[in-house]
This record gives sequence, structure tokens and C-alpha cells, in this order.
Amino acid sequence: MAALESNEALGVSLGASVPATWPPEFLDAASLEFVLRRMVEGEPLSVWWLYFVVLPQAHAGRILIGSVGYKGPPSDDGMVEVGYGIVRDQHRQGYASEATRGLLARAFSSPEVTRVTAETYPELVGSIGVLRRCGFRFIGEGSEPGVIRYEITRVEYAIQVGAVTAS
Repeated sequence: MAALESNEALGVSLGASVPATWPPEFLDAASLEFVLRRMVEGEPLSVWWLYFVVLPQAHAGRILIGSVGYKGPPSDDGMVEVGYGIVRDQHRQGYASEATRGLLARAFSSPEVTRVTAETYPELVGSIGVLRRCGFRFIGEGSEPGVIRYEITRVEYAIQVGAVTAS
């Protein structure tokens, strides 16, 4: 995976420039290695992993601004978890919200998905804002100390999308 090799290799692989602010917070080598191991092991559902967010810019060409994805395929009870990160100089532009909405649409297009969760830290106000804008609701403590969890169900998503398309 070019992302583990170097920023230059990643840029060539994506056909995009990689900013000096790369990578986004919380995208580390361990996360990338985890995804790579799943791919090498032949994980048949590669759509349930990592995506790079590339912004086409008329004046500067394509620029890498973040990563988003799922933390694996749906669980037996229909849950998938999403994660996202945008480089700090591109925060507050709506990119994380837009990408997360895309993840939700993809997830709920699969009949086995009944709910989507996401975890963040209580001090990451911007991240909490992304989740709220995308229709997630707070459900409590996360999987690790100091982490909080949000969720949106298929029914909540359908209502949200219906409200958007009806207006």
C-alpha cells in the first residue's frame, strides 16, 4: 500500500498532490497496516474498508484531503462502524460531512446493514458536529475509555433522506 511507503508514493498512486498537513489526525501506520492485512488475507468485501478523499481543484489539480471508511464489513447483527479524517487545513469546509453521508448511503444500500456507528472523543467538537449533521445520535460510552459513541439506524436514515428529498 503506497500510503505506508511514502507521501510521494501515495500521491503518485492517487494522481494527486499530498499536502504537508498529511496525514489527518488518527490515521496512523497501525490503522493502514490493519486494512492492508485484511486485504492481503483476501477479505472479499473490500468496499468495507478505507477510501482516500481527493479534491479536484481547478487551479492546483487533484489534492488529497483525507480518508474515510468502514472498520470492516457488517457484523452479524447488521452494524458497521465508520471513521473519517480530514487534514487540518481543510477542516470546516463540509468535506467530512459529505464523505460521511456517502458512507451512510453506501452502507444502507446493503440490506444486511441495520445501523451505523461512529466513535469520537468528547473534546472533538468538530467531529461531533459532523455526526450530528449526518443524523447520528449520541448513545453513550465507546469501546475505549474516554471515547463516546454515536449511531444512526436504517429507519432514522430513511426518514432523514426522505425529508431531504421531499424539500
